[in-house]
Formats: sequence, structure tokens, C-alpha cells
Amino acid sequence: MFDRADLIAACKAHARVVRVVIASVQGSAPREVGAAMLVWDTGQSGTIGGGALEFELAAAARTLSDDTRSRHALGPDLGQCCGGAVEALSEVYDLTRARALPDDLVARGPDPMPLSIKRMMKAARNQGQLPPAQLKDGWMIEPVRAPDQDIWIWGAGHVGRALVDILQHMPGYTLTWADTGAERFPDAVPECVTTVPATDLPALAAHAPRGAHHLILTYAHDIDLGLCHAVLTRGFVSCGLIGSATKWARFRKRLAALGHGTDEIARITCPIGDPSLGKDPHLIAVGVAYRLAQSRQTIPQRLETRA
Repeated sequence: MFDRADLIAACKAHARVVRVVIASVQGSAPREVGAAMLVWDTGQSGTIGGGALEFELAAAARTLSDDTRSRHALGPDLGQCCGGAVEALSEVYDLTRARALPDDLVARGPDPMPLSIKRMMKAARNQGQLPPAQLKDGWMIEPVRAPDQDIWIWGAGHVGRALVDILQHMPGYTLTWADTGAERFPDAVPECVTTVPATDLPALAAHAPRGAHHLILTYAHDIDLGLCHAVLTRGFVSCGLIGSATKWARFRKRLAALGHGTDEIARITCPIGDPSLGKDPHLIAVGVAYRLAQSRQTIPQRLETRA
């Protein structure tokens, strides 16, 4: 997907940025259509697969003054083992051009716009049917990545730390990590993670974004229950609770006594992760990450909002 926000941030930091995207692939190639990297005078971010192709296109990007498309036979041209060929689109951006991009679908190509692209744009904007990145009838079309979704992790014990370790690498999410005291967090916390020490976690949850995912795994069952009650009252996209079948059965009864309906309570997933992977904290985290990735693929892009 076209990461418009990342491009804007790069232009703010580096003024001139070239976005290099794989526009088409024939045969075997290091990356798929839509894979992109940003290149500026002193560095780059993202990857189109590494190796000779990335090196050559990054070097060329630093000399560009205009947008360009180029085709590369990976074996004969670059000495790579892949037997395929790729077409790359390199586009030069400054902050003004980046900010002018639409926030749902980016389509560009030679005038006039083909009817096939017009139909695709109409379906995307009227019906939310976002197409995959593709080069069609001479036009490159890419859906814009939706704004990051919030994940709130409640608890800084072993499972909480494993979740942060895994989820910090997932694109499309902003992590907030809460526990009852600053001393409960590790000394080193990733820069992309916001820690919030709060003595009353359920009270904090009452102010969390309604569009957040919640993962509840504190050191005390009464705190876990209070958090479940708070997020059910507040609203959420998804909520996972660590625990056994016995714990969850007791929680369902107590949440019902607090006034929550059966269908509402059933929106909470317990246990989190994939039980078939085992109870190792990092395996739990892998299961959670997989489910989040699946859910993000099925949520319509236009409905992904942050409160």
C-alpha cells in the first residue's frame, strides 16, 4: 500500500524524496508489486528486496530530477539468481506534492485517464472496493495505507513484554503500554511505544480511543476484570484477555452481573493468541500478531478510524 503519511514525514525531514515502487513483476522477483522504498540524498527507508536491484535503483534515485519508469531483467542485467523481470516507478516528491496526494487511492499515468482506471476509482470511492497495487493500461494505481490503529497493552509482565517485542515491528499500529507503576516497565522500551504508568488502570481505559485494540494481561484478576468492564463500556475494535477457560467462565458471569449483554461479552477473546502454539510468552505474541494481521486485512479501509 502507498504509505502517504510516511512519505510526508520523509519530505518534512529531507525536503526531496524519491519513492521507488515495484510496478510490475514477471517471473521470480525479490518483492511483490507495490513494494516500495524512499530514497533521499543521505539515506533510505523501506526495501524493494535488497541486493543489486535495490542498490542500483537507490543510486539512480539520488540523481533523478523527474519521474521515471525502468525495466530490469534480474538475471542478465543484474546478475541475480531470480529469473524474472521487474518494472519500477521512481517518483520525485517534495512536501507540497506529497501533501497533495489523495488519502484513499493514488493513480497516475499518461493523459487521458483510461476508462478502466475511472471505473476502478469510482468503485473505490463509492463502494470502498480498494484494488491491489497494479500497473494497468499504463497507469500505476495503489491504495493508500489507512491510518495506524491503536493497540493498548495492559500489563508489563512476561507476556506484555513479549507482545511489545513482536508487535513493535508490525506496520499499521501505534502501541500504548500501561501498568500500575513506572517500575514495572523494563529499563529499555522501544521508541515507538508509549508507556503509561497509572495506579487505576480501569479508569485510564475509560479514556482510551474507541477504535483501539486491547490486550489485557495484568498481574491481578480484579484489575483484568475492571479493564474488561471499562473497555466494554467505552467501546473497542477488539479485545483479548489472557486466561484459562475457568477464568473466562467466571469473568463472563461477573461481566453479565455488571450489565453487559451476552453478545457484547462474547466480543472479548479469551485466551489471546493461538493455544495450539503453547504458552511461551513469545509464542502467545506470535499468535496475537497473526490474528491482528488477519483482522486488518478484512476491515474495510474506509471504516478504519481513530477516535
